[in-house]
Amino acid sequence: MMALSEQSTALTAPALSTERSGARTRLLATSAFRITALVVAGFVTTAAIVVGILFWQTNNLLTAQVLRNLSQDRAALEDVWRASGPQALTAAVGARSKAPEPGASLLLLLDAAGVRLAGNLERWPAELADKPQGGTFTYGAGPSGQSAVGIPAMLPGGIRLLVARDLADQSRLIDRIRQLFLIGFGLLSLTGLAGGLFASRLMLARVTQITDTGRTIIAGDLSRRIPLSGADDEFDDLAANLNSMLDRIEQLVSAMREVSDNIAHDLKTPLSRLRSRAEAAMRNADDLAHAEGLARVIEDADAIIQTFNALLLIARLEAGAVENSAETFDLTTLMHDVVELYEPVADEAGLRLNNVAGRPVLVRANRQLIGQAIANLIDNAIKYGAPPAGRDAEISIALDADEKEIRISVGDRGHGMAPDDRARVAKRFVRLDQSRTRPGTGLGLSLVAAVAHLHGGRLVMEDNAPGLRILIALPASIGGQEGAR
Repeated sequence: MMALSEQSTALTAPALSTERSGARTRLLATSAFRITALVVAGFVTTAAIVVGILFWQTNNLLTAQVLRNLSQDRAALEDVWRASGPQALTAAVGARSKAPEPGASLLLLLDAAGVRLAGNLERWPAELADKPQGGTFTYGAGPSGQSAVGIPAMLPGGIRLLVARDLADQSRLIDRIRQLFLIGFGLLSLTGLAGGLFASRLMLARVTQITDTGRTIIAGDLSRRIPLSGADDEFDDLAANLNSMLDRIEQLVSAMREVSDNIAHDLKTPLSRLRSRAEAAMRNADDLAHAEGLARVIEDADAIIQTFNALLLIARLEAGAVENSAETFDLTTLMHDVVELYEPVADEAGLRLNNVAGRPVLVRANRQLIGQAIANLIDNAIKYGAPPAGRDAEISIALDADEKEIRISVGDRGHGMAPDDRARVAKRFVRLDQSRTRPGTGLGLSLVAAVAHLHGGRLVMEDNAPGLRILIALPASIGGQEGAR
């Protein structure tokens, strides 16, 4: 048992190590980390340039200040020489050399033979031998000595005066600035990289949620959605848009499954009837019976072809794949033509068509599709909108236009439709129980809804009190000048 446990541990440890290594690699490879690293690098580079300029300017400022003080000291000593002579100058240099903090002020006075008369420097700096304007030099014991800057003065009689200042304080200040810069540079880099890792971790976690949800959906669970964090950031916007897209995809897939089931269910009966009639015609030797049987077969075949043509047209309308055949026409005239076509059918059913579309309404749309949609509404009202005995047998067709919408309505005085049924009756192959015994495919309102959607409109069903009123609401933007009034 111990051996097995040790073997399991040995096998698991490399896997965990590989997984952690892969996670770190993914973390460092994220766009957030790369962008943060580039921003930090640019910021640090800019800061280095700015600090370098400040460092250079500070050094120049301090050097200029030192040189200004040295020039003042030299001028003061030259005034002493002019006023009181060499002995007074020697005494002044000696006194200043013994002042507090002797390392801060450096003086040297030599006679014409190079003998030191006064001062706290032992010799004339070799670095200033050929520099009458002055400069930096080193002094003191040790391999490197100490740094100083000095200005020489050549006095009459070959007397040489050197006024200098130790640069130890300035060097310490410069070193302190350099140290602070390096510390700040390191802290800034570490903070930036840590921020990049943190941002990468957050972004990777959100992206992982989206990826995992996508994999679950690919596996077949179309109900999964991307969780929202509640931060109302760009990831929540992306997740909301993707969830809306997934909702639409799920609806389309569900509708496709429903259509497939309905096709299999609704076409099974006419196909079986078609086969039975063909067999009956073959068994009957009478030529007249053959002709009647074949005529019925042709009728059934036409009905099936009509169903598939309607399905194909609805699919093309919903996909927006219908050719761009928009034209400007008078919608009122089109409605009159459709009503005139269906008046004999309505009279045969004992109904009366009342068309109240009066003034011209110009629209730019697909004339054939709009006419087909109006015809479908009138045909549905004739088939399913017959009123009970004693009720007005009228089907009202109206056209109304304002600044927002153009509305085509067809209302009957029949039994009406329950609100729950109105929400689903526009789906393909959906037929209510009371209409199952009447001819039809359940595609009429689906086609009307598809035509309305193609033109940017919508299909509305409402109570006609009594009966049902169906409207095609089209945007006023497709109307002409008359349609917008």
